[in-house]
Formats: sequence, structure tokens, C-alpha cells
Amino acid sequence: MAANPTPFTYENEVYQAGLRGETPPITFNCLDWEKLAEDRLPKNSYGYVWGSAGVRDTDTNNKKAFKKWGIVPSRLVAGDFPDLKTSLFGETYEYPIAIAPVGVQRIFHQDGEIATAKAAHKEHVTYILSTASATSIEDVAKANENGSRWYQLYWPQNENNEITASLLSRAKAAGYKVLVVTLDTHIVGWRPSDLDNAYNPFIRPDNIGVALGLSDPVYRRKFHEKHGKTVEEDVETAATEWTQTVFPGKSHSWEDIKFLQEHWEGPIVLKGIQTVADAKKAVEYGVQGIVVSNHGGRQHDGGIGSLDVLPEIADAVGHELEIIFDSGVRCGADIAKALALGAKMILIGRPYVYGLALKGEQGVQHVLKSLLGDFTSTLHLSGISSVSPAQLNRTILRRTDA
Repeated sequence: MAANPTPFTYENEVYQAGLRGETPPITFNCLDWEKLAEDRLPKNSYGYVWGSAGVRDTDTNNKKAFKKWGIVPSRLVAGDFPDLKTSLFGETYEYPIAIAPVGVQRIFHQDGEIATAKAAHKEHVTYILSTASATSIEDVAKANENGSRWYQLYWPQNENNEITASLLSRAKAAGYKVLVVTLDTHIVGWRPSDLDNAYNPFIRPDNIGVALGLSDPVYRRKFHEKHGKTVEEDVETAATEWTQTVFPGKSHSWEDIKFLQEHWEGPIVLKGIQTVADAKKAVEYGVQGIVVSNHGGRQHDGGIGSLDVLPEIADAVGHELEIIFDSGVRCGADIAKALALGAKMILIGRPYVYGLALKGEQGVQHVLKSLLGDFTSTLHLSGISSVSPAQLNRTILRRTDA
């Protein structure tokens, strides 16, 4: 599929519309999207996406980490707009950003994952489907058409390996190319916003967040064998038990990665790595990539900002596997800084969810176009001609907190 001519196409369209007296329906100020979504969403839904663990120190530290770095521009660098193509796992991607896996998207907009998957396809951005999706693996794939898509696994315990294998088989059959395994969510974090609202979207009668389980043939068979009835005959129990399956309360071990490797033919990425020791373990156990992430501060409080550990992890293992980053990204300069510090792909989380809440598919497109336009401008005005590590690296940054 052909890429947009340049992310600046959107900027030009907006200014041309301005000549006709038209202004954009959603602000371009990325820091305002959160408040606008709060005004639009029910309290439960906003609390879920905004919520972080404890007193939000990890979330705060994620954002502060970006402020510690400043971009130093170079002048009189001849050339056109920067080349944003990046390569991971032997594949070329139009842009070095992807849709982070966020579940239960129908609590933000009635079209949920369908809207986001369509927007990602239209904007040539990789879509990562969450196991906590409100829409099935197959239906999201149809909405994403021939777009780039990966699958994120919330990992059942070994006694449910048959279910894990079924999820992976379905994802492969539906064209998801990379497996992203989240490591820090075997229990749901202590989130005061959800607790204050007494709101857990996975166990409610609307069944949002359990679509992958209730549509899985192995889970459906096992449920019938256990209870003597179908999922449809006791949806409440089926939803609760599925939630317990994918949030089992205890972690896997490194040895368990072998099972995933036996049942997934493509690249495997471990999401939630925060230490050099764990990054080296990932290399030792033969996975192809890691996501340096603390789940956007949603899982544990008092943690270090993910960007603070990215450089040391990149130095330790960046030559041996692909490094992806998330947690705290809000604008184009954030994307540039994380790439310069060693990541090759940046996951966008809360911002696109706010766009989804504000205007569905069009809102997600607006956020992606805005971030890419901002990012392109940042590089172009800094004299950086591509996202290649030869061009975009630590030499363009300076610490500002010394």
C-alpha cells in the first residue's frame, strides 16, 4: 500500500480548509486531548484509560523523563523531508510508530477496535491487538484489511496451554505477523480511579473485554466440558473465568517461552522489560525483540520512567534484538527522543484512545496524523534526514537536568 506523500499533507489540508472558513473539529494541542476526552466520556471509562497505579508516580516519572533531554538542531542541512521508514524483523514499516495494545475499546466509542484498526490501516501505522479486545481477532483483521498488524498476548498459565495455542493459531491465520507478550499484567494493577468507581470492565454483563475468549473454540469447548452448558447459556460465568484465565495471578518463568516459540513462527517480542538483566535474558532465550515499558504507569507505582532505562538497555542488547519503546509518549518530540535513545519503534497509547473517544475512527486518524506531522517537523527543522540510527541517535540530544 502506498504511503501518504508526507505527514505535512494534513497540515496543508487544514490550512486550505481555513481559507474556506473551516477549522478542525479536534484541537492539534496534544496536551488538550486528555481533558477533552474526560469531558466526553463516562466517569468509569475515562477513569480506566487515565488511571495509573497508586499515587501515579510511575506515570509522572515517565513524562518527566522526556523533559531531561533536549534536541540540538543542525543548520544548513540540504535535503527534502526526512525519510520515516524503519526496518524491524526484516520488514520495512512506513513509520516508526505503532498503535499500542489497549483493550476494551468499546468503552470509549461504540466502534471500538474496529474504528482504531481502520484508522491505523488508512494511516499506514501498525496496529497491535490486545487480548483484552472488545472485538474478535478475526473481525479486527477484517477491519484492518491488508494493513500491518501484530497480536499482543495476555498469557494464560501452563495448565491452559491449549487455549494459548488456540489464540496464537487464530492470530497467525488472521494475518498478525508479530507476537507481543505482555509480562507485567498477570494481575491488574492497584488503580485508585477504577477502585473508586468500583469498575472492572472485564467482569461486567456487557462482556466488553472478553471477546477473544468467548469466541475461542478451545475455551468454549473447555467451558462446556466443565459446566455442561454453552458460553451463551451462562455468559457471566464464562466472562469471569476467561478473565481469570488471562489474568491468572502469577507469572510465567523464562523457561515457558519455549512453548510460545513452538507455537509461533514469527518474531516474538517481550513487553515490560525495564532492566539490562532482563533484556539480556531475552537475548539468551532467543526472542527477537523487547518493549521497554512499564505499561504507561498503570501496573505498579513508584517505578522509574521507562525512558530513563532505555539508553542502558539499548547499549546492552540493541545489536542483538529489536528494541521498541512505550510509556509517556505524548508528542512528536517525544517520539524523536525515544528513537534517538535507542528504540526502533514507538508505541502510541493513551493519545489515540483519547482521539477514539472524541471522534471515533476520524479521531484516531487525527491523532496519528498530528503526531506524525509534529514528529516530521521536529526532525526536518533539526537537520535530521531519516530515522536511521546513523542520523537519529544520541548525538542530537543533550541532558537538560544536569
